Amino acid sequence: MNKVYPDVDAAVQGLLHDGMTIMSGGFGLCGIPEALAEAILRAGTKNLTVISNNAGVDGIGLGKLLESRQIKKMISSYVGENKIFAQQYMAGELELEFTPQGTMAERIRAGGAGIPAFFTKTGVGTLIAEGKEVREFDGQKYVMERGLTADLSIVHAWKADTEGNLVFRMTARNFNPMMATAGRKTVVQVENLVPAGSINPDHIHTPGIYVDRIVHLPNEPKRVEFRTTRKRAS
Repeated sequence: MNKVYPDVDAAVQGLLHDGMTIMSGGFGLCGIPEALAEAILRAGTKNLTVISNNAGVDGIGLGKLLESRQIKKMISSYVGENKIFAQQYMAGELELEFTPQGTMAERIRAGGAGIPAFFTKTGVGTLIAEGKEVREFDGQKYVMERGLTADLSIVHAWKADTEGNLVFRMTARNFNPMMATAGRKTVVQVENLVPAGSINPDHIHTPGIYVDRIVHLPNEPKRVEFRTTRKRAS
């Protein structure tokens, strides 16, 4: 089966429908599947629930889907850099499920592993635990969190072979690997595409069995969210 598609629009064709849930990988602007998000923008798919650590920034990635009002709900850990997100949320136009960052990562990992729920101490006694089961183990209270899955996961990888075996690089390894396992369908945009068998099996982060479609994008821009510099020595 050929998993390699000619462009992002072809790669998402037939996978999108209104009201679906989408996982979007990356951390800040690092390792985000920006081109795939723009393909969803062009497709006009609406009433989306999006699971992503953050909501990007205005005009980039998921920020564009917020601008077009295609997203109705976000399940996120950090959303503080997106003014449009704040405006829509404060106006009651956008639903938000806040999840602590480590809990969110584990909810996605659990979903990909077929684990429906787990218990964690994070959030006990706070708003996070409201409406959730709290149980005591060894004298300590834990709150039950549900695993997360999605209709579609969109992922950015540094390297892939044509069978979909993936390698992630540095900060882009945040959320992308576990999201690749938790989508009923997974589409990957990749910087470097190599023939099957070219990647050392010990270097593979996500096996190709989880990947349905691949698109090779060698020249995607690498965004910098905050540029911090110092003056050169005179």
